[in-house]
Amino acid sequence: MKIIMLGAPGAGKGTQAKQIAAKYSILHISTGDIFRANIKNGTELGKKAKTYMDQGALVPDELTCDLVMDRIQQDDCKNGFVLDGFPRTIPQAKALDDALTKIGEKMDYAIDVDVPDENIVNRMGGRRACLNCGATYHIVFNPTKVEGKCDACGADTVLRDDDKPETVQKRLAVYHEQTQPLIEYYDKQGILKSVDGTKPMDEVFSAIVGILGE
Repeated sequence: MKIIMLGAPGAGKGTQAKQIAAKYSILHISTGDIFRANIKNGTELGKKAKTYMDQGALVPDELTCDLVMDRIQQDDCKNGFVLDGFPRTIPQAKALDDALTKIGEKMDYAIDVDVPDENIVNRMGGRRACLNCGATYHIVFNPTKVEGKCDACGADTVLRDDDKPETVQKRLAVYHEQTQPLIEYYDKQGILKSVDGTKPMDEVFSAIVGILGE
């Protein structure tokens, strides 16, 4: 089972991807993890990616796709995988399709976790992070026991710059321009499935299981 997760930043697709991977015993693949692993291990692809990242430039689509293809052809992906954070653009999606076709494979599902912008701004504005140990909370859905203090280590929790409303709006604008067209792209391929991401996380997951089967 080969799955792509779609959805705006803050829609909760990463959380759902992890649950899908656990339930169906397939690998959760985040492009960030792939980049880090290749750079850490000093692979040829990792070295190429690092030259772009060190300059603050985006890693080109072709190289990103090569890194993803390299990862999904490893033995632990034989049962399938769930892609989180890739593809982000139509050119990336086409590169992935072409690369999969060459090895006689194709994606099975593209699952869109659909959440309106205003919900995302409210949701992300309520996030709090502990900069000391990395734990994350939410003032409504997952508050700390003591306000402003991390449950795990007792350090202060903060609203990260990434989660401030003005930053979220910018990220959403980029999403609508670059990533949202993928919804139509995969719909035309007949593999798109949408779930209502405004519902509680366990209900969203149940809806996904309803699509993928037990």
